[in-house]
Amino acid sequence: MDLGVFIPIGSNGWLISTTSPRYKPSFALNREVVQRAEKYGFEFALSMIKLRGFGGESEFWDHALESFTLMSALAAVTEKIRLYASTAVLTLPPALAARMVSTIDSVAPGRIGVNIVSGWQEAEYSQMGLWPGQEHYARRYQYCSEYVQVMKDLWETGRSDLQGDYFRMTDCVLSPRPERPVPIVAAGQSGAGVAFAAQHADYNFCLGSGVNTPTAFAPSIARLVEESARTGRDVGSYVLFMVIADETDAAAMAKWEHYKAGKDSKALGWLDQQANNDAAADASSTARAMTNPVSMVNFNMGTLVGSYQSVARMMDEMEGIPGLKGVMLTFDDFVEGIDAFGTRVQPLMHSRRHVMAPA
Repeated sequence: MDLGVFIPIGSNGWLISTTSPRYKPSFALNREVVQRAEKYGFEFALSMIKLRGFGGESEFWDHALESFTLMSALAAVTEKIRLYASTAVLTLPPALAARMVSTIDSVAPGRIGVNIVSGWQEAEYSQMGLWPGQEHYARRYQYCSEYVQVMKDLWETGRSDLQGDYFRMTDCVLSPRPERPVPIVAAGQSGAGVAFAAQHADYNFCLGSGVNTPTAFAPSIARLVEESARTGRDVGSYVLFMVIADETDAAAMAKWEHYKAGKDSKALGWLDQQANNDAAADASSTARAMTNPVSMVNFNMGTLVGSYQSVARMMDEMEGIPGLKGVMLTFDDFVEGIDAFGTRVQPLMHSRRHVMAPA
């Protein structure tokens, strides 16, 4: 079971709260997080792309870096960890994204992958005049399918002549090409999103579910396993969890309750408005999951709250779930959190013995 870190490329990480740790993103912070993750044996790090924040008192995600340039810099200061940059497909032509990947591959051969962001927050794109209109919600995975095909053509053969509905390439060339296959990550949870991942991606993210319910996401992964069987491809799932750990269960839970008590209602209102712009989104979509009022303060991602021993036990419960390839983690405080995980939690995990033994 691989471990990854969802690095803090946007302000305040993944807690939409006025009482959680607050910070602006920087190269220095993300370098610190990724280098520590590499030191503790994490297999990958992923940076999102976010072009407009949610506002509110917390100024949530109002300050954010750009994914490819950040990952290029991190590639130069790491040695082993796999790095996923995110492309917002409405902002970057696929041939340019493919060339950016090839460039980072020359910095860190075989260590760069791409996360496909189809676009759900209309305001990110309308501010730049790039929003195609409401019809994008219905067609976005067809758009992404052609987008990925152009990149794969270029990486694999150095040339693309795709004549699609959204992209028309004419003797489009790329050189140098990446030395190894470039892994593709997707994150759709709707039926169309899962079908896209099964056809075009190597991994698909899904949200963990609830507080201290580490295996509740299994039915979501089962849909991906079933769809991948139809396509005949091996597509694994990466599950997203937030870790809030402390010396005791009570101390960790007190932190979590403190963060929830400080929820930024104005920023959460913006999230709710943007996520519900797609009136036709199905019940399993990421947008619907994020805005469940139970725990919007951290996008309703699965949250492991407890002592270091409790978190280790809950992490181990996930191992062996069919289709699960890894877990991507966020933390309330990223530097302290990843240190605590690496020194206090991971040594207690049976599922990470293969990492701890060499150390």
